[in-house]
Amino acid sequence: MENKQYKATTFAILAAALYGISSPVSKLLLKEIPPTLMASFLYLGAGSGIAIVQFIKHKKFKEKTEARLTKHELPYIIGMVVLDIAAPIFLMYGLTMTSAANASLLNNFEIVATALIALLIFKESISKRLWGAIALITVSSIILSVEDLSSFSFSFGSIFVLIACTCWGLENNCTRKLSVKDPLEIVVIKGFGSGIGSLLIAFILGEQINNIPYIISALLLGFFAYGLGISFYIYAQRELGAARTSAYYAIAPFIGVGLSLIIFREIPTFSFVIALVIMIIGTYFASTEKHKHNHSHNVITHEHSHSHDEGHHIHTHDKTIIGTHNHIHSHEEYMHSHKHTQDIHHSHAH
Repeated sequence: MENKQYKATTFAILAAALYGISSPVSKLLLKEIPPTLMASFLYLGAGSGIAIVQFIKHKKFKEKTEARLTKHELPYIIGMVVLDIAAPIFLMYGLTMTSAANASLLNNFEIVATALIALLIFKESISKRLWGAIALITVSSIILSVEDLSSFSFSFGSIFVLIACTCWGLENNCTRKLSVKDPLEIVVIKGFGSGIGSLLIAFILGEQINNIPYIISALLLGFFAYGLGISFYIYAQRELGAARTSAYYAIAPFIGVGLSLIIFREIPTFSFVIALVIMIIGTYFASTEKHKHNHSHNVITHEHSHSHDEGHHIHTHDKTIIGTHNHIHSHEEYMHSHKHTQDIHHSHAH
């Protein structure tokens, strides 16, 4: 069980590292690419790149170990795509009005939005330690959003970034509901659905670009930062839950900040440094949260990728099955105690 959590944590950190490069590199590309078109290219790069990965995987491994999406997940699929159209457009417009370092750090507000939505709408349990981390990250985000503390005027660029984070917070929870299914299939649908949607909006707005090298660069950035990044993120969500995965994901903005300071030679303000320190403390508390208690598992029948060496899948097969596989299976009611996260088997109340 703990090995799976360590693996999920590694996936979350990889996802954060890949996404961390997106804000500063996107700001460079926005010199030639209009914001809505930029958002479209990022998701089209993710969808097309992961579609190629999926094709190669199916050719190499004939036996399918992941569950496919069905019509029962359609509401979450639609929500995921619509929110993924809106969020990057808000982010790209925000990047045109604020520094890349500021936008990168503000991206941590996605943790707050994800956790609050997970608690209030999807009833995911959140510990006191994680609440403390959320409070610190919120304070840091507020400091970054205020342009002039004496007159208390807000930066429109920061507000657009915060709106994008809120959209992604809701989208993270929609994706969490799909995370037991094939992550590559989810990213392909997410990429093409959101990419084509953003492209249509860009055409309606009259946005154009003829710079082929910039278009290719945006597609490649989309494949790595969004395609591979989201794939790793979904694998992590499967074991850790929406709120905790977002907490680990909080290192992404710091990677973005570092790149921004190097690429754009941006000199951080005093309020930025204060916000950074508070954000680091909040991120530490969020990523080091532990959870263990006696809990019960209810009777449930579902389908997802699993193995029989992690303590929760004790059903039998007609023939010997070794390693990860996928099929519809049932869990009996039982009670035990161990370290756990908000995965699909631990969504109990506290």
